[in-house]
Amino acid sequence: MAIDIVIYHNPECGTSRNVLGLVRNAGVEPHVVEYLKTPPARALLVQLIDRAGITPRELLREKGTPYAELGLGDTSFSDDALVDAMMAHPVLINRPLVVSPLGVKLCRPSEAVLDLLPMPQRSAFAKEDGELVIDALGERVR
Repeated sequence: MAIDIVIYHNPECGTSRNVLGLVRNAGVEPHVVEYLKTPPARALLVQLIDRAGITPRELLREKGTPYAELGLGDTSFSDDALVDAMMAHPVLINRPLVVSPLGVKLCRPSEAVLDLLPMPQRSAFAKEDGELVIDALGERVR
C-alpha cells in the first residue's frame, strides 16, 4: 500500500531529521521538500496552516531567524503580514510540517508525527539525542 506523505524538511534541524526517521521507520519514503531551497507557494502555505489548525503566528520560528529584527513579536501584525514575512524569509517557517492522509501537523516534538502515520513503526527508534521513542516491539514509549 503506497502512502503519500510530504515533509517540509530542514536537514540542518535535529527535530526535522528525527521526524523523517520516524516516517521511514514506518516503512514510508516520504516526499521531502527542503523548504528553504523550495518554499511552498503562498496559497499552499496558507492552506497548510489552515489544515494544521494553527495560526500563522504558531508556525513562526523565532530561533535562528530574523524574527526579532523584523519586529514580529508585535502582536498587531495581521495573519497576512506574518505569511508575507514567511514568504520573504522561509527560515521563519517552523519545521517540520508533515502532510499525510490523516492530516497536517507541525511535528514539534518529533513524536507528534506518530499521529499522522496510518501504519505502525517497524522497529525500535531513538532520537539523535538517544531518547527512545519506539521500543523493540514497535510500541511508543510513554
